[in-house]
Amino acid sequence: MRIAVIPARGGSKRIPKKNIRAFFGKPMIAWSIGVALESDLFDRVVVSTDDQEIAAIAESLGAHVPFVRPPELSDDYSGTSTVIAHAIEWFRQRGEDPDPVCCIYATAPFISSVDLHRGFKLLHESTADFAFTVTSYGYPIQRAIKLTGTGGMEMFEPRHFTTRSQDLEEAYHDAGQFYWGRADAWCSGAPIFGPQSVPVVIPRSRVQDIDTPEDWQRAELMFSALKSRETT
Repeated sequence: MRIAVIPARGGSKRIPKKNIRAFFGKPMIAWSIGVALESDLFDRVVVSTDDQEIAAIAESLGAHVPFVRPPELSDDYSGTSTVIAHAIEWFRQRGEDPDPVCCIYATAPFISSVDLHRGFKLLHESTADFAFTVTSYGYPIQRAIKLTGTGGMEMFEPRHFTTRSQDLEEAYHDAGQFYWGRADAWCSGAPIFGPQSVPVVIPRSRVQDIDTPEDWQRAELMFSALKSRETT
């Protein structure tokens, strides 16, 4: 049985009710649920939440909410892996064996069913524990600058001040959309950002973390631009 698990707790502080706030005419979580269902990859699309309002909206959108996430997994310090492991164990205790399991973030309006299929294929055809979306940094991280406590600034790696950009190794970061993983890897707490993971590389134009009001505004601008491009 293949399942998608969408973590969506109700206690967002920087953007209240972030997971169900309207984003282009739909609750934010609707975009993740919709693509998961559209992909036809999953026997069940499950939302893990501690919030009854989120649960009701998720079920109205076609997702399953078979359990209430316990309080100890619903605070600011609860990690993704423990939340997914909890969902897997819930099914195992009822005689079902979900594997592989895909974690999809609730605030991922740029997610694509094509990418979900790419991730599943990469995991299936490899011995990796995880496959997840990454994108490249738009500027060489070797030339990153930090602010000092005296009001000035300095490079993290001064030795690269004169290194040509084309001679610097390209760096990537987590795109924050989905993570395919083998059930045992989720439950054992295996590291996602490690050598046993394979990348699903996506363009920067479809990547935006949404943690602050500024992030939300940027995501709206990006989403609007992408939709405009699709209709022209």
